[in-house]
Amino acid sequence: MEMKFKSYLAKPFATYIFKQIKKSMVNAVPDQESIFTALIKNASKTEFGKEHHFETIKSYEDFKKNVPVREYEDFKPYIEKIKLGKQNILWKGSPLYFAKTSGTTSGIKYIPITKDSIPNHINTARNALLCYMAQTGKSEFANGKMIFLSGSPELERVGGIPTGRLSGIVNHHIPRYLRSNQLPSFETNCIDDWEEKLSKIVEETVNEKMTLISGIPPWMQMYFDELEKKTGKKIKDIFPDFSVMVQGGVNFEPYKAKLFESVGKEIDTIELYPASEGFFAFQDSQSENGLLLNTDSGIFYEFIPVEEISKENPIRLSLKDVELNKNYVLIVSSNAGLWAYNIGDTIKFISKNPYRILVTGRVKHFISAFGEHVIGEEVEEALQKASETENIKITEFTVAPHISNNDTKSYHEWYIEFENIPNDLKKFAAQVDMNLRAKNVYYDDLIKGNILQPLKIRVVQKNGFINYMKSVGKLGGQNKVPRLSNDHKLATELEKWVKQKIAEPVTDH
Repeated sequence: MEMKFKSYLAKPFATYIFKQIKKSMVNAVPDQESIFTALIKNASKTEFGKEHHFETIKSYEDFKKNVPVREYEDFKPYIEKIKLGKQNILWKGSPLYFAKTSGTTSGIKYIPITKDSIPNHINTARNALLCYMAQTGKSEFANGKMIFLSGSPELERVGGIPTGRLSGIVNHHIPRYLRSNQLPSFETNCIDDWEEKLSKIVEETVNEKMTLISGIPPWMQMYFDELEKKTGKKIKDIFPDFSVMVQGGVNFEPYKAKLFESVGKEIDTIELYPASEGFFAFQDSQSENGLLLNTDSGIFYEFIPVEEISKENPIRLSLKDVELNKNYVLIVSSNAGLWAYNIGDTIKFISKNPYRILVTGRVKHFISAFGEHVIGEEVEEALQKASETENIKITEFTVAPHISNNDTKSYHEWYIEFENIPNDLKKFAAQVDMNLRAKNVYYDDLIKGNILQPLKIRVVQKNGFINYMKSVGKLGGQNKVPRLSNDHKLATELEKWVKQKIAEPVTDH
């Protein structure tokens, strides 16, 4: 068993896959063009294809005229037909699965996964590991146990179609020879209650030879905390062979310092960008920043400049026309039967040779209560910079607008759970505020113009965010705390776990 696994993930295979990936780096634009042509051709006989005159589409320009950008709400009528058992609606035949995700705006979403689109989900994570192996020459991790902290693999049927969390669906496709290396057990993975599941995972893994640990950063941190609590040791002493951390779902940077501190040393990390709608990108290099866009995997991408997204006819660009360091909303069409579908994420390109991206936030997660349009990337960087200066470690945070209804000015309210609280909280708040002003010119103008006060920090007690997530039934799995809200709802809920009054920056006016 062990040997088979080694030989599967051995260097020759890694080298072979790495060569293919290098080839697709060079051919990104032509690959995108041929995927586009194939998608239109394959779906021309579907209900969606007929309604949108796919047989007349000969170019990307035609496609833009025929197929408007959609969000999930606009797709619902088609999904409802598939649930009734109808075939050839968005893609040939019926989907193999529905990936069930809880949308921030539209309740539960059912995203189709088809026979043609499943390889994108299965192979991309594998390719990221093989790339790492081919580049670094490190393959020892393949001999140990690996853990993926994921949602339950139990599937229900919706309209006869197996339905569940994406991570649960993918779990069913792990090759048999990998099963012997995978933890936790299937039974443990099926436990719904996150805390019960976590203590079971700790029990099953604490005495194993763990080499690779994978999951969303806040949940990996909870796993590490539980292990430390049980053993009184750092992770490197519990798992001396642990050498690779695979993560995705949220920006890693705010969590990095605390995770490495729990491990007790820095280790290699591989970042992934999966979603129910497709596995879009992965970290292909340990020396370059950014994630390699998956341009040869059944997905055709479009990019809308952020400032255009709410227009009736926004500018839509294909890969060849993107610019560096500009925020775009990611739009996908794919062999899962999604067409000009707005993912809701914002990305920017930091390289075009090859095409590497950073995920910068969510379209709906921003603060513009006062016209400042602050995005996730800006608050994360402002906080991270201030934290690094003072060696402060952050467990979790979120930001909301505090809109004053009397004579005092409004401000941004930052709810932060610190691992170690700064000695001078006011000075720290001033530093974060200054960093944000340097990042966002609109925010800077509002402070200068005396329309906003500088930000204020509320200190959230230990495990406050965990308790909040528990209280709204979103603990564990793939659930994430939104970085930014445009109202005070989440902040009001968090108040129950605030342990300290407001820290205000020292200001010069």
